[in-house]
Amino acid sequence: MTSWHLSCSVTLETRRIIHIDMDAFYASVESRDDPSLRGKPLAVGGSPSSRGVVMAANYEARAFGVRSAIPMARAVRLCPQLAIVRPDFARYKAVSQQVMAILRSCTPLVEPLSLDEAYLDVTENLWGEPLATNIAKRIKERIRDELGLTASAGVAPNKFLAKIASGWQKPDGLTVIAPERVEQFLQQLPVETLWGVGPVTAKKLRAVGIARLVDVRSADRQLLLRTVGSLGEWLLRLSHGDDPRPVSPNRPYKSISCEETYARDLSDFQEMAGELGRMSEELAASLIRKRLRARTVTIKVRYADFTTVTRSYTAEDSTNSEKYIVACARALLERTDAAHRPVRLLGVGAHGLEHEGDGNPESERLF
Repeated sequence: MTSWHLSCSVTLETRRIIHIDMDAFYASVESRDDPSLRGKPLAVGGSPSSRGVVMAANYEARAFGVRSAIPMARAVRLCPQLAIVRPDFARYKAVSQQVMAILRSCTPLVEPLSLDEAYLDVTENLWGEPLATNIAKRIKERIRDELGLTASAGVAPNKFLAKIASGWQKPDGLTVIAPERVEQFLQQLPVETLWGVGPVTAKKLRAVGIARLVDVRSADRQLLLRTVGSLGEWLLRLSHGDDPRPVSPNRPYKSISCEETYARDLSDFQEMAGELGRMSEELAASLIRKRLRARTVTIKVRYADFTTVTRSYTAEDSTNSEKYIVACARALLERTDAAHRPVRLLGVGAHGLEHEGDGNPESERLF
């Protein structure tokens, strides 16, 4: 295999990173392939009558407040004229492979994050193009001309900034953060922009006076660490626009998981345990098939009121034993309120994956 690396003259400050993010990918593929759906509010997901959830929504639907992960029944209440399409993952994967082929025609340094987004390091590239902005424009044009879809692109000196930039002018946007504009760009960002800062962490940070991204820099270090733990060191680095992580084409994923939303709430504990047991067997089979072992088993329980809890157990040694994973999932379920509250979703995952042989870890959603 040919090794591809940056020359010694390239530094972190001179890197040119692009983040490509397909616009409303699942929904866009559906409307591309079915002209009758074009221009209409569209959601991809399960049926409202079977308690399905929205997996993707186009921009017309988002204008009505329809968003990913909300119940489809709620989406229909928000947008009565909403068109609903069941997902076709095989088709989405095939289109994703076409997108990735376009990206790899420019550089082998492509790091897919999911079916619809990826990083590219174009500091040195196969097109011989010195300007990353021109590369981003050319990629967007090829995706539009060859696949009939649109993508948004962010160009920046590192992955953190490139990802923020790609979402700045969606859909079909192109945002460039030149090295000399990084500080100006960071000054306008809220603290939620930092990786690892979700609503709960943002609330904690705001409670101690950290509302903007740049506020992290002037915060008392011990206060920051008490508030968010070891994450504080990483946030401090990002607040200066510093992200040294390379684009890793062969980056191993770290988990395998599966989950299921049920058409009716589960109220019998033994039934729940049986469902988790079935998923755990599938999970163990996938680990064995991929020659992987896991150190951590995690379960996910979503109650009827949409409250979600997770429970995990980490063993000293890794395993792919079906018997162990099934027993562990059951024991974790007993540490929840599932015996006393109706449940609408169950899931189980394996984390901390290690090679058993020559296999490569992959992130996989079984269901």
